[in-house]
Amino acid sequence: MQKLQIVGALNVTPDSFYDGGKYLDVAAAVERGAVMIADGADVIEIGGQSSVSAPLVPAHEELQRVIPVLTALHQKFPRQQFSVDTMSAVVAEESIKNGATIINDVSAGRRDPRLLSVAADAGCSLVLMYSKDLPPTDKADRQYDDVIAHIKDFLSERVAAAVASGISKDKIILDPGLGYFVSADPQYSFQILARLREFVSLEFPIFLSPSRKSFLAGPQKLPPEDRLPATIAASVIAILNGASYIRTHDVKEVRRGCEVVIELPE
Repeated sequence: MQKLQIVGALNVTPDSFYDGGKYLDVAAAVERGAVMIADGADVIEIGGQSSVSAPLVPAHEELQRVIPVLTALHQKFPRQQFSVDTMSAVVAEESIKNGATIINDVSAGRRDPRLLSVAADAGCSLVLMYSKDLPPTDKADRQYDDVIAHIKDFLSERVAAAVASGISKDKIILDPGLGYFVSADPQYSFQILARLREFVSLEFPIFLSPSRKSFLAGPQKLPPEDRLPATIAASVIAILNGASYIRTHDVKEVRRGCEVVIELPE
């Protein structure tokens, strides 16, 4: 069974769909990060730019949101892994200088192509994610003939771009996307979960973030605060089907659910 990596999502934004506005204060964000570390987060991922139906934040503002929190947490927990969720080369560069060892680019290097060379020069890990449009993404009801084939082609092309920029293959992590990044139609997110091993065949670690996303609302149209049971179920399915990294707002609960899978005999 693959090694489980739980990534705690720490959004220092006013407009993220679930925890927007909760951790704008540096002290509050650091306290939340400390709780997630105590709950078993292998990685803390800090994000200063909302990715769905949100305005682009200037790099200087994103830096003001992210760097003080990253710096404070890195000083307090020097052995902890930190990731920064950004599409900006400037933010990536400063984040790496201040302790980030993973950059998660939901645009897969399309929003700011220089980010690829920044990651290459630093030798840090890079998450390349599929998105149906250039993030911040919209909530369009995109339809696919074969969503898996489409995303595999996209990710293969972005891997080629990353390698051409000098990124070592052993530093690349792939995220096929879920929720609005793929489509407002939830069937495609469930297809990705069910067929996740088809991405494993690309021979890169798989990163997935089902946490409280729209496709888990169900027929009851549950709001994000009521989607924890579905989040745990989707995370467990992802691990069963080959994911290595699960990004979540709910570290303790999701880790406990996923650890059941890790204990299964081969």
